[in-house]
Amino acid sequence: MNTLTTVQFDAPDAAERLLRLSADELDGLDFGVVEMDQLGQVLRYNATESRYSGLPAERVVGRHFFRDVAPCSNNRHVAHRYALATLDDTIAYTFALRMKPVPVTLRLLKPADSPCMYLLVRWT
Repeated sequence: MNTLTTVQFDAPDAAERLLRLSADELDGLDFGVVEMDQLGQVLRYNATESRYSGLPAERVVGRHFFRDVAPCSNNRHVAHRYALATLDDTIAYTFALRMKPVPVTLRLLKPADSPCMYLLVRWT
């Protein structure tokens, strides 16, 4: 991975850097990344997120993340917060993954004037 494009989960400029990453660089990150358009349709889904969630990217990309992929996050704590004009918040959350609760840390990112918004997932 190019050191100029390395992204940390809590980096202040994470969204800007994520947008510039190649697919291979995105897959090399040690946290999950769900890149969505402004309507919640998945544009990119990295290998780390795929590995932990058990969902292959080809089953996720092109689908609405909150409605079709992770309906357990379609609530006021996660999905509904993306209605804000801008968003950068980190929360503790529990995914109900195949009926087994999985604690995670989520970073919700929606930069102003960006074509993309992000859900970063640190699996614990």
